[in-house]
Amino acid sequence: MYDYLIVGAGLYGCVFAHEATAHGKKCLVIDRRDHIGGNIYTQSVNGINVHKYGAHIFHTSDTGVWNYINQFCEFNNYINSPVARYRNELYNLPFNMNTFTKLWQDVVTPDDAKKRIEEQKSELHGKIPSNLEEQAISLVGRDVYEKLVKGYTEKQWGRSCDSLPAFIIKRLPLRFTFDNNYFNDRYQGIPVGGYTQIAEKMLDGCDVRLNFDFNQIKNSWQTLAKRLVYTGAIDEYFDFCLGRLEYRTVHFETEVLNCENYQGNAVVNYTEREIPYTRIIEHKHFEGAVSPVTVISKEYPVEWTPDLEPYYPINDDKNEKLLAKYKQLAVEKNVLFGGRLGDYKYYDMDKVIAKALNDIKKEFE
Repeated sequence: MYDYLIVGAGLYGCVFAHEATAHGKKCLVIDRRDHIGGNIYTQSVNGINVHKYGAHIFHTSDTGVWNYINQFCEFNNYINSPVARYRNELYNLPFNMNTFTKLWQDVVTPDDAKKRIEEQKSELHGKIPSNLEEQAISLVGRDVYEKLVKGYTEKQWGRSCDSLPAFIIKRLPLRFTFDNNYFNDRYQGIPVGGYTQIAEKMLDGCDVRLNFDFNQIKNSWQTLAKRLVYTGAIDEYFDFCLGRLEYRTVHFETEVLNCENYQGNAVVNYTEREIPYTRIIEHKHFEGAVSPVTVISKEYPVEWTPDLEPYYPINDDKNEKLLAKYKQLAVEKNVLFGGRLGDYKYYDMDKVIAKALNDIKKEFE
């Protein structure tokens, strides 16, 4: 008999299992995939740690979380400075003075940039934005929107910006300095040696079963454990009895190229709609790997269907109302739901860790 059956060996499940084990509890962790680590899983290919499920860059301003994760790995000094490519024009991200001076040749100072953006925002004449296009223009002006927001967003959502609700883009940060650091967080980096080692160390002392679907024991899990921690999709746990929550998903095409350096940067966004992928990740630049070849991954946004991997929750009014109903059902169960799918919420990695630590604290109060 285990104290905890933890469904899902992703970051939330790994943190919870590690802390429960430290409290003297016996844990069984299962995952339907053939590896641990969930979406942070990295795999060595030709000496390059490949982020199999998309780029994962750890960043946080939470000193407690930073100290916690550093127990399990050493971080390098990687700074995320993505580049946007629009019809062979290259722009720095996030939107900053490097972006503006490249976009507008007569813009030199921060005041110049602010004035140009304000001029372009005035085309809405103070109208309250009724769709994503108007919302974006009200935040960054027409030129930035057309070149760096419109096509990328339409690919991401599979719909035109003028048909998407305004609330999807609540803000688009403008930085009036020559600073290409994408994140404002105090701590940032990539684990030296990849992310998988973190999951391995966290699960030390736990029993782990892979290629194991919880549905095989769903009706009898109480014979294995006293308590269930479930990090799968909350609606799937309840057999979709109230309907399905919706997602966007992404398809990755990864290839090894016979060259040392393909694009010169870890992340390059392709912001024109005519190119079907949103970005190309060149994995060796995350850790400065030395290899005669390189590995790239193209990311294609895909309309989600139930047979595909769910990635990005669509937290609109309809789905939030359905989620609230499922959460009410969850109150009646001896089950702790957590993680991106269990909470139906997009989390950065530091927020997953903080949530897991908070939940385990409540378990042992």
